[in-house]
Amino acid sequence: MENTQKALSRIGWSSVRKQANQPNPHKRGRFDLRSMLRNKEMLAALGSGLLTLIAWSVGHWAPYLSILLYITAYTIGGWATAREAVYTLVKERELDVNLLMIAAAMGAATIGYWNEGALLIFIFALSGALESYTMERSKKDISSLMALKPETALRIENGEMVKINIDQLQIGDLFLVKPGELIPADGRVERGYSSVNQASITGEAIPVDRTTGDIVFAGTINGEGVLYVEVTQSAESTVFAKIIRLVEEAESELPQSQRFIKRFESVYARIVVTITIAVMLLLPLLLGWTWGTAFYKAMVFLVVASPCALVSSIMPVMLSAISNRARKGILFKGGAHVENMALTSVVAFDKTGTLTLGTPQVTDFIVDERYERDELLTICASIEQLSEHPLAKAILRKAEEEELPLKSVDHAESLTGWGMTAEVEGTLWRIGKSDILDGSTDGSKAVWMERRRRLISQGKTVSIIMEGEEVAGLIALQDTIRPQAVRAVRSLQALGIRVAMLTGDHRDTAQVIGEQIGVDWIYADLRPEEKVAHVKELREKYGHVVMVGDGVNDAPALATATVGIGMGMNGSGTALEVADVVLMNDNIEEIASTIKLSQRAQRVIKQNMTFSISIILILILSNFIGDIALPLGVIGHEGSTILVILNGLRLLR
Repeated sequence: MENTQKALSRIGWSSVRKQANQPNPHKRGRFDLRSMLRNKEMLAALGSGLLTLIAWSVGHWAPYLSILLYITAYTIGGWATAREAVYTLVKERELDVNLLMIAAAMGAATIGYWNEGALLIFIFALSGALESYTMERSKKDISSLMALKPETALRIENGEMVKINIDQLQIGDLFLVKPGELIPADGRVERGYSSVNQASITGEAIPVDRTTGDIVFAGTINGEGVLYVEVTQSAESTVFAKIIRLVEEAESELPQSQRFIKRFESVYARIVVTITIAVMLLLPLLLGWTWGTAFYKAMVFLVVASPCALVSSIMPVMLSAISNRARKGILFKGGAHVENMALTSVVAFDKTGTLTLGTPQVTDFIVDERYERDELLTICASIEQLSEHPLAKAILRKAEEEELPLKSVDHAESLTGWGMTAEVEGTLWRIGKSDILDGSTDGSKAVWMERRRRLISQGKTVSIIMEGEEVAGLIALQDTIRPQAVRAVRSLQALGIRVAMLTGDHRDTAQVIGEQIGVDWIYADLRPEEKVAHVKELREKYGHVVMVGDGVNDAPALATATVGIGMGMNGSGTALEVADVVLMNDNIEEIASTIKLSQRAQRVIKQNMTFSISIILILILSNFIGDIALPLGVIGHEGSTILVILNGLRLLR
């Protein structure tokens, strides 16, 4: 956490904090010139360039002043590069591109090419500043919630408001949020009504209405109303805390291609140094060159052969892609997962809470002709209000939606494994599993058995309502398909990606849900270890598999997949810890666009690497065959570095 806070302080979060009450999420992602100019590396590079220009302009009438200005330009522009080069050489005993650049600049100065050496330092410092800017922009977009962290909360104690530090809030505490204030903790609205701007967490630009019973998040901004909120999460378990952990993990995770480049850089630097020394010492003896010509050729080679552009081909692209997705509420734990996601051939979804909302809804309420529908629903809701079962809560919600009044209940009893029994206005009612009809020989119940069979075939869970021993009606409930599920699956299939559904639910229910959504494969009645087995099987047959889930039982499959995606809003803590990518807004429709962006990032990386290698080869050949001048070598080599970085920055859009 300390490292993250230091990183954030370097990129000017104090100024953002002052504007926390006036957020503008639409500005995120634009090219921010002022932010770039506040970057110390950028200021050093620009200062070096300005001094180089002044030194060149006064060189013909004040040569000693010109050299002094050049030395100052070298120092300002090359200090950070030289320090890093020495650290790598002394501490890690490795050569890197920084050392090559400093050696080339110093070599140019020793043979009188002060301007070319200074130009090399300037452009190299400029490219480094651009790469740092990309990293800072990525951190800023991933952890924008840091700027919105409130410091205090108004806790309600014995009817009075007491201002306390947010770390003192405990689960169950009640706090007040005034209009326009930041919400200090995750909680449930106890009373009040307002709109809440959740853009900092979910990426939703439009504020959402929040009233009694709704969940609100720390770091989001209250609108025009007053909210009384009960704390539901401790400080370390809030969505905010999850994001900070993701930021810390993302900073240290490198893609495989970048790890290869880092290993390659050291080996390549040794080769370049060896060839440079060989050109200086051997070519005068073998080809009869003068020592001055050989030294000049060696300096040009040292400049043009350095792998600056190649080294910068990957991370700016990865960080730009991560930053782009963060603005959509999709948080990568590192660039390696961007790289892996581009290779996706199969996406496997858990059903409950992922493709569906995970909340059962009443779909059918079938009533015997002897009863009034609203009256019977009132009786059912009155009894079920005493139960904590998810199906009971669904029935209660149905009655609340229809604004039906509840009745008093006597002698209520929960029958473990079946349902509820109670008296309402002196009449005994029973509500529970409809399998009580199985094996019934009562002909009067045949019609109810047929209705039950039809509902079950549609993938619904059926409860029975009985007055004494007589059937009064049936209630069918079903998990609601997530609104964007069908579009999400179709978008993936349009990319040529196959979609599987892995669920522990019954086969009939899974079949109905899967067919409605349009997945390619349906695997039902699965235990957690069986989900893992299916993910392994899909990887063996089709290659890279992305697994999307939200529950503790999904965690093993998330870990087994090439990339695991966790649902951030309602997902379990275990699933979020294991996941490589987190959908903070649970919008599964963004998975397809994220895969497309990952694939685009890979294409940009290939473009950058092909371009940088081609430029290096052309410049090397031009040096030994066409006598390329040192200034052209500097501009060609360092210019290609800036171009590949700018090419990567395109993904910020």
